[in-house]
Amino acid sequence: MSGAIKAVLWDIDGTLLTTGGAGAVAWQRAFEELYGIEANIDENTRAGMTDPEITEIIFADVIGHQGTPEERAKVVAKYLEYMPEAVAESPGYEVKPGIAEILPRLAEEGVVQGIVSGNVEPAARIKLARGGLDRYFSFGGYGSDDRDRVKVTERAIERGGEVVGSPLDLAATISVGDTPRDVSAGHGAGIRVVGVATGAYTVAEQEEAGADWAIVDVTDGFPA
Repeated sequence: MSGAIKAVLWDIDGTLLTTGGAGAVAWQRAFEELYGIEANIDENTRAGMTDPEITEIIFADVIGHQGTPEERAKVVAKYLEYMPEAVAESPGYEVKPGIAEILPRLAEEGVVQGIVSGNVEPAARIKLARGGLDRYFSFGGYGSDDRDRVKVTERAIERGGEVVGSPLDLAATISVGDTPRDVSAGHGAGIRVVGVATGAYTVAEQEEAGADWAIVDVTDGFPA
């Protein structure tokens, strides 16, 4: 392990795992039950968006109005009702290559590990639990904290400091993500970023986005 890396913040979708579209299924079921419409999440959103952003976009582009805070809260609550079943029944759920090995290794080496995800926290936990990954993360920043990924990352860093009892050293903290949004969020929060090509973006696109390390997956030259 590189002695310089003391904390790693992990994105979930496309980085730690893929649910095989379970999140989109849960969103679609929620909007269909509450509004009777077919909300195609994949057509209207992009990878790396936070759950609050997704909610706003579907209201604006599919429902046809912005949605009140109460309406958005009801949709998110209904989405969370459907998430456990959607994740459990998804045939496309998989943990990404090398993840099952690297998480316990880093834990044993004393590296602090947290989540930085656009998911609201309950959805994040549901996704992690099926793969047995939730046990490695005692803190995180989530879409339920803020719709802006930079602020989500900053919140994860803050909570990591609370867990270990002193502020995380930004120079010794990295984030890992599969989209350019993950790269810009990490840099915006003052940390370096590993861009993995396990989602929708290639190594070249991660390099173009400015990732400090651009790798195929965590078995390919991970810096910690």
